[in-house]
Amino acid sequence: MEIITTHVNTDLDGLASLVAAQKLYPGAELIFPGKLSRNVEEFLALHKDTLRNVRTIKDINIDKVKRLIMVDTKSPGRVSKLKELFNRPHVEVHIYDHHPRAAGDVCGKVEVVEPVGACTTLLIERIRAQGLEITPLEATIMALGIYEDTGCLVFTNTTPRDIRAAAFLLEQGANLAVVADFLGRPLTPDQKALLKKLLVSAEHHQINGTKVLVARGSVEEFVGGLALLTHKLAEIEQIDAVFTVVEMEDRVHLVGRCALKEVNCKEVMEQFGGGGHPAAASATVKGKTVDQVAEELLAIIKEKVRPPLTVKDIMSSPVKMVFPETTIEEAGKIMLRYGHTGLPVIKDGKLVGVISRRDVEKATHHGLGHAPVKGYMTVNVITATKDMTINEVQDLMIEKDIGRLPVVEGDKVVGIVSRTDVLQTLHEGFKGRYSTTYTHKSVLATKTTNIRPDMQRVLPGRIMNILTKAGEVADKLNYQVYAVGGLVRDVLLKVENFDVDLVVEGNGILMANQLAAVLGGRVRTHEKFGTAEIIFPDGYWVDVVTARVEYYEYPAALPQVEQSSLRHDLYRRDFTINAMAVALNPGRFGELVDYFNGREDLQIGAIRVLHNLSFVEDPTRILRAIRFEQRYDMAIEPQTMRLIKEAVREKVIARLSTERMWGELKSILEEADPEHMLDRMSELGVWDYLFPEITFWEVQPVISEMPQALMILRNWGWAEPAEKWLPYFLAILHWTTQDTAYQICQRYNLGRRQTDKVLDTIAHWREALRRLSAPEDVPLSALNKIVQTLPREAYPLFLTLLEDKNAIRRFRLVMESVHKHKPTVNGKDIRDMGFKPGPLYRRALDSVWQARLDGLVQTREEELAYVRAYLEKHNAPKIEPNPPQPQRAPGSQPGQGKKGNKSKGTKQSV
Repeated sequence: MEIITTHVNTDLDGLASLVAAQKLYPGAELIFPGKLSRNVEEFLALHKDTLRNVRTIKDINIDKVKRLIMVDTKSPGRVSKLKELFNRPHVEVHIYDHHPRAAGDVCGKVEVVEPVGACTTLLIERIRAQGLEITPLEATIMALGIYEDTGCLVFTNTTPRDIRAAAFLLEQGANLAVVADFLGRPLTPDQKALLKKLLVSAEHHQINGTKVLVARGSVEEFVGGLALLTHKLAEIEQIDAVFTVVEMEDRVHLVGRCALKEVNCKEVMEQFGGGGHPAAASATVKGKTVDQVAEELLAIIKEKVRPPLTVKDIMSSPVKMVFPETTIEEAGKIMLRYGHTGLPVIKDGKLVGVISRRDVEKATHHGLGHAPVKGYMTVNVITATKDMTINEVQDLMIEKDIGRLPVVEGDKVVGIVSRTDVLQTLHEGFKGRYSTTYTHKSVLATKTTNIRPDMQRVLPGRIMNILTKAGEVADKLNYQVYAVGGLVRDVLLKVENFDVDLVVEGNGILMANQLAAVLGGRVRTHEKFGTAEIIFPDGYWVDVVTARVEYYEYPAALPQVEQSSLRHDLYRRDFTINAMAVALNPGRFGELVDYFNGREDLQIGAIRVLHNLSFVEDPTRILRAIRFEQRYDMAIEPQTMRLIKEAVREKVIARLSTERMWGELKSILEEADPEHMLDRMSELGVWDYLFPEITFWEVQPVISEMPQALMILRNWGWAEPAEKWLPYFLAILHWTTQDTAYQICQRYNLGRRQTDKVLDTIAHWREALRRLSAPEDVPLSALNKIVQTLPREAYPLFLTLLEDKNAIRRFRLVMESVHKHKPTVNGKDIRDMGFKPGPLYRRALDSVWQARLDGLVQTREEELAYVRAYLEKHNAPKIEPNPPQPQRAPGSQPGQGKKGNKSKGTKQSV
């Protein structure tokens, strides 16, 4: 026997889930475990006869139950007597629930427990997946469940899945008039009386900046719909969180509704043995009075309500400020440079006004760019303090209709908070026109994290020593020094990365000189940028930079640099995962600095850009986004993807210099798996800017086979070239003409040797392919000559082009012959035979190699004999023997002439 059940006090979502589950388990009976909510009772009064196999616990023999399907609950305490089944090992339990798991919950053989607004949604998704049909009446019942539990799709627990499920039900004929009728039923006289009591008894509390209302009441008989009354109370009072405490019959019922994430109703109700969702939960208590429960509830709320976000959590700091005499034009440039929508105006260290982007644009429009900002700034400045809550700031912005508030401590400006900053806390993923793209959602939860143990596990001793010494040197200079960028990212990913980049809050060049003296390296400096490189005797180097902020005078330009703080230095970087730092000073060594939630993005696998103009300022970041996404198997997050597509549509890549474009392309081609990156470039429309002469889909089949070809060649003994990018580059260009290939090589400034390899490949691969694929047997020496027409960097490409198994076998023979059949004879051996050096040396060596390949010679003696015969056959000139030396006269010394004298004017040999 199979039964489907739900929780006591069954609501419309419970009823709808029963009906939906019966579509998945058509032979199962529907069992109500106990009382029903008033809405369900009223609905069944009219529709009971339309439902199949609806029974109560009294109607069945639970000893015959073999499978129990639970919907909209997994708590054994909410299924009445059916909980006895959980102790019977022969009973198979299936669970479909949308409530978070709590202690004591049942575990099932099948579990579908996911955070959606209504349990009915989970079951509808499976009905759709199986292609099951539902009637309009069934669709209406299921719609009642979704609309009730999601507040007609406006509760905060509503998900896109609920909306898609509701849309599907409407397509199946769900009757919204019926839904509206049962969800909008008028309150009963008892409910009206109880609501009045709750309104009269309501107590308002301000807890950690959150407005909380607690209402209590007492009635002799049970009144259904307390959740509905709580919701109406929240609508009337317009408050952050509402809790109702009502004594009915022999117990106290609690219901909570919360609109802010700072208040978690589920956590609160769990203290009373209840449960639910963060935004809506309930509980029942026995043995206590309503006043006792209310006081206990208030104490728990005070303990559980988290402090809200404050201005200090979201403000931007330090603040770029201008003076009253600053011109409108210069103020506009500063706003554009740093992405600000307004700037505080300071005189003698005090705040005297604010100039907005709108003010600047108006003045510029009227040709007043030369005018000072003091004539256009707002002087009656509304300010905020660091400890103000976000709600207070929001109210202030609405009341005063202003978009930014300077944050002050006394007369000093310590930060600025904008309308965009506030909206980002309310709407995750919101991006203002000039806003940063990273979110502040984890700022409050940020803890000081020390990753020294990770560094010690991942980094070799040499690099740990460099980082330790850097911290010690900085400490003596009273500087702060940090390791930044890729090294930090890869330590967290537990990936090897030995590139050390140091950022110094101080004089980076001075720091580099002193650190080099300690470590034994030399320094190369770049005064303009405040950077230096410490170069060690073995060629290893460390970059040291002064903390700086970069800005771009125009899109795709090289960055201009100013000295700044670590935060601004990190903000100039490409992605959040590359904008982390690790403190190296002895007192903080290993402390992670993560202003932009880079570690969180690493954990969820998101490539996220730091601000909206990032790709416009530096289009190479588009290629880097693709590279990091594919290298680390991550995903470009939606906002960043939108910005990439927008930048590609605006053709910003076309503004890049070929040098910068080639630098990023070469980095991609040097990756372990560049084929996926090239695919992604084509998908995003980037390919056409790099290779406009080549259609990607013409070369994609070959590119996709390159990894397999490289692996096979390594197994055959092929030595991978030093220029790892070249095999893929040849694969990209192989279909072009030599003229086109030459133009591409010239565009990317390839050297003559690299260009020759490209042109040789294009010139010979087709003929080599034809000859190697010919049906007749060809001597190994002839095959070798064919393959030798190609540079060895082209071998992976050539292998992908071979389709005939016999041709592949021949190619393998050639590859193996390079290592197994190379002759031992060399030029010295030929000279020792008495033959004069010349062009015949090379021909003889080539000939003996061909002979060895064809099995004509095998031993060294045979090779020597073959070479001698070859040279003699071709009349190779021999080395003449030394002429005989004349006899010296008795008593004469070496070097003396006939007269025994040294010639005049000659130098004596030393």
